[in-house]
Amino acid sequence: MALIVEQVLNGLQLGVTLFLLAAGLTLVFGIMGVINLAHGSLYMIGAFAAALVAQAAGSWWLGLLAGVAAAAITGMLIELVVLRRLYARNHLDQVLATFGLILFFNQGITILFGRQPLMVALPAGFQGSIEIWPGIPYPSFRLLVIAVGLLVAAGLWFLIQRTRAGMLVRAGATHREMVRALGVDVRLLYTLVFGLGALLAGLAGVMTGPIGNVQVGMGEQILILTFVVVVIGGIGSVRGALLGALLVGVVQTLLSGFVPGWLRQVMPGSEADALGAALSSMGVYVLMAVVLLWRPRGLFVPHA
Repeated sequence: MALIVEQVLNGLQLGVTLFLLAAGLTLVFGIMGVINLAHGSLYMIGAFAAALVAQAAGSWWLGLLAGVAAAAITGMLIELVVLRRLYARNHLDQVLATFGLILFFNQGITILFGRQPLMVALPAGFQGSIEIWPGIPYPSFRLLVIAVGLLVAAGLWFLIQRTRAGMLVRAGATHREMVRALGVDVRLLYTLVFGLGALLAGLAGVMTGPIGNVQVGMGEQILILTFVVVVIGGIGSVRGALLGALLVGVVQTLLSGFVPGWLRQVMPGSEADALGAALSSMGVYVLMAVVLLWRPRGLFVPHA
């Protein structure tokens, strides 16, 4: 029982991390129509900025501010310098340009800081565990990650559904030319939306730093799962991104946690671990295929 609860919570923690990435990615594609393969690089930039500032200042909280700021500023610069020239181009040009940005940022980080992974200490006050159920302790920092992800989800819902800025975002996703005709500065709107998406990616990187290593290329490792989340949830839907991320996170974690153990009962340990890892990785793609067979456009698609 304790193991099941722990794995479900680990899945929720992975899920909210994926949501932070997928929310920005789905907003950018749904509103701007841009495929941004460099979204994972913004995740990496946030993680590196947070790690470096936390090590220099001795405060993870200062690192948090530095990480989200660095990712947001970098994202807006990318939109201004690169993506603004690609809106009228086809998706292949966007893919090639943003893939080039991945190489640029990976090599830039390598030149500046090397390939040695950075270790980030847990923030003060979140270095222990909390007994969430009698006999079931769970790391307090992972609970913080879950809480932050859910708070961000609630904040995004309020922003998009209950504010004038959110109204423009929703209108820009479905009636772009009408928004422009009403006198809205669509270029500024695009820059701000891309900056928001980059900020969320940076926040995901900051929250991941103390759990895993901060290293070059870390963004590409999680970007594929993020695209799976966007496809499952529906392009342009933040609500779909949340549900899809939680589904993917829980399924991936439960399969990774239990499938190898089940296979060890019928085959040698090394073979069971290898096959279990392969089946666990396949699980989320099987989930995506099932969802697309049921709802080809994803679970939630904004109405046109």
